[in-house]
Amino acid sequence: MNRVKTENSKASTQVLKQDYQGTSAEAIQHHYDDGNKFYRLWLDNTMAYTCAMWEEGEGYEDLETAQIRKLDFHINQARAKGAKRVLDIGCGWGPLLRRLVEVHDVEKAVGLTLSKAQAEWVKSFKKPEIEVYLENWADHYPEEPYDALLGVGVLEHVAKLELSETQKVEAYRNFFGRCHKWLKPGGWMSLQTGVYGNMLREDFSQFIATDVFPESDYPNLVDLAKASERLFEIVAIRNDRKDYELTCKAWLSKLKANRTAAVNLVGSEVVARYEKYLNFCIIGFHIGTINLVRITMRRIDKPRS
Repeated sequence: MNRVKTENSKASTQVLKQDYQGTSAEAIQHHYDDGNKFYRLWLDNTMAYTCAMWEEGEGYEDLETAQIRKLDFHINQARAKGAKRVLDIGCGWGPLLRRLVEVHDVEKAVGLTLSKAQAEWVKSFKKPEIEVYLENWADHYPEEPYDALLGVGVLEHVAKLELSETQKVEAYRNFFGRCHKWLKPGGWMSLQTGVYGNMLREDFSQFIATDVFPESDYPNLVDLAKASERLFEIVAIRNDRKDYELTCKAWLSKLKANRTAAVNLVGSEVVARYEKYLNFCIIGFHIGTINLVRITMRRIDKPRS
């Protein structure tokens, strides 16, 4: 992998700018607004664009089943079933939002995204129980607290690659601080994110950093633990990197099977970029340079300063 210089001695002592909000809307739209029709070619019917949860013996044809299992896992971990209000931070094309209201009896499911294409897709559901906002999480000020929080694939967009370790922890601390304010006392949160495994930040792929997910970076698990201390109790963590390897293989298989249609929609250059990106991820999750963690957290109602 190409090497990316992530920090220097001066940056390591700097603090974040007061208005720092993580990945910009322009960077998010660079990737996620390649077209809903394009993503429909190689995602499953849920339109979930995050790691599925597989059982032994399942194959590519079971992608939708594995994605639904993942959705239910996070909803159950967040104790969201039957809740009045649930927030999905970085809702994508809304699979969790639909599952919350259609299966788990949630009265109001609220989603945040910076992708115009995703917001339009969610609005097309025409479900009064679902609200979606084209809004950065840092700008979200709900009228009342939520019973549960979900964040599947959002932490990769909280801190940029070029930030120092100190700045990254500060960015995650800001995120967890917002989550703490949004959540009712005793509330739970379920998160899912890629994290650095057996790899240094300096070895992060320049291709991923610039051509695929600009202004984004994987967290280190230790940084998340440090940033959430005295705000959230970490109840459970599981590393499912093999699940992401299989998920990326399933996506790549579907993309190759529909390659002609994909090229007609977005062009050969874009399709080749996604093929390269998915192959990178397959290798990374297979050898453990990248891990996939699912984290269950419970709100600490009286944090000590």
